[in-house]
Amino acid sequence: MEKNKNVPKLRFPEFKGEWEEKKLGEIAEKRILKNNNSHFKNVFTNSAVHGIINQRDFFDKDIANQDNINGYYIVEKDDFVYNPRISTSAPVGPISRNKFGTGVMSPLYSVFRFKKGNLDFIEWFFRTTYWHRHMEDIANYGARADRMSFAISDFYKMPVPDPVPKEQTKIATFLTAVDEKLTQLKKKKALLEKYKKGVMQKLFSQELRFKDDNNQDFPDWQELPLDKTADIVGGGTPDTSNELLWNGNIQWFTPTELKFKYVKFSNRNITDEGLKQSSAKLLPAGTVLFSSRATIGDASITLKECATNQGFQSFVVGDNLYNEYLYYWIINNKNVFLMKASGSTFLEISKNEVAKINIELPSLPEQQKIANFLSAIDEKISHCGKQIEKMEAWKKGLLQQIFC
Repeated sequence: MEKNKNVPKLRFPEFKGEWEEKKLGEIAEKRILKNNNSHFKNVFTNSAVHGIINQRDFFDKDIANQDNINGYYIVEKDDFVYNPRISTSAPVGPISRNKFGTGVMSPLYSVFRFKKGNLDFIEWFFRTTYWHRHMEDIANYGARADRMSFAISDFYKMPVPDPVPKEQTKIATFLTAVDEKLTQLKKKKALLEKYKKGVMQKLFSQELRFKDDNNQDFPDWQELPLDKTADIVGGGTPDTSNELLWNGNIQWFTPTELKFKYVKFSNRNITDEGLKQSSAKLLPAGTVLFSSRATIGDASITLKECATNQGFQSFVVGDNLYNEYLYYWIINNKNVFLMKASGSTFLEISKNEVAKINIELPSLPEQQKIANFLSAIDEKISHCGKQIEKMEAWKKGLLQQIFC
């Protein structure tokens, strides 16, 4: 925003001058029509992440008592709804536009309808943080910590930008096009992930087979217990009260860090002494780290020597097993491990149970072809994910510069 002027930083060149600003109550009207006789049965909720959605779809069950929704507000298409519940995603509560049909919402929400303005433009404005300042100014911080509290009359004093209709339309059209591109990228990523899951099942069931470099069939697969193909190694935790055992040069992983195919950096490191004074073991680069407790079946490949805590039964592969093949086989057969797990506090699969599980083993050249094929799909998924991250950051920056 230019100094002392209501002018956005980023603007289409044909528009000049300051933006007019209106109070919410001047351009929108409060909606308080009650659901008499429980005429409408669709109960909506306003989620910080998903916006307005049917309550049953969001919670997988009815939260509201269907016999007692007379006092709920009727919400029609294109009404806007404010939810006073705060969260990390919505630090002052979300305002969302109803794009469904008619439904009802709890009277804890504030429902309002705009009398003028481009609704797409207004919806985009409420995706910015500019209106948060007003909510913070009017908030009563003596109220519940998880919910905003304020006088409703102050809520309707919220300043809302009101540029000329043509500029509103152009901004809304542009941002909607950006959002559609982002949606397409997310759909592409989801389709790639679905394809990968399906093709993995076909590859590991041998429904789909590769040929060798001479276009000949590979040998038949073997079936062997996991302990005949790899050394299975558990982990341990050095005494957390002894500083001499920590902050060394040996990476030390916990199961929550197994989020990607390769793990590069651990959150904590241990010393050589920490290794000696605990049940943690030094694992070579290329080890397939395997979570055997709580998040059973999560796996990653380590790129350098490391150790793990006791929530692992990791695989140091032998000569007849390619580590990337094992990684994908584990991902595809997660349920096999879960079926062997037990425990009351949390599920865990023991080293003995892991050792007895059979793995279908093609020849090494076929293992590598399978792993390379799946790795290529992973690279496409990763590239798509990076495009999404960049575009979401770009969109966030656009919103902060286009509005004022």
